[in-house]
Amino acid sequence: MISSGRSIVDCSRDLGINEGTRGNWVRTWRAEHPDRAGEERGPVEWAAYQALQAQNAELKRQNEFFGKVSAFFAAKHR
Repeated sequence: MISSGRSIVDCSRDLGINEGTRGNWVRTWRAEHPDRAGEERGPVEWAAYQALQAQNAELKRQNEFFGKVSAFFAAKHR
């Protein structure tokens, strides 16, 4: 949210997080990183970030699937 320039409301709605909670996180991050608070990232960085988020979500789904498959075969093997 900080690098995208999107509002707290938009990001919170997309993530399903309370706006107040998200605002607290942003305030805390900015307090801990005063040298980076004004950094602006362009659309290329934002697109790369979104691609990594999508890849991460896919890997999590695959990991969950393989965990279930291995548990199934382990139970069947006994």
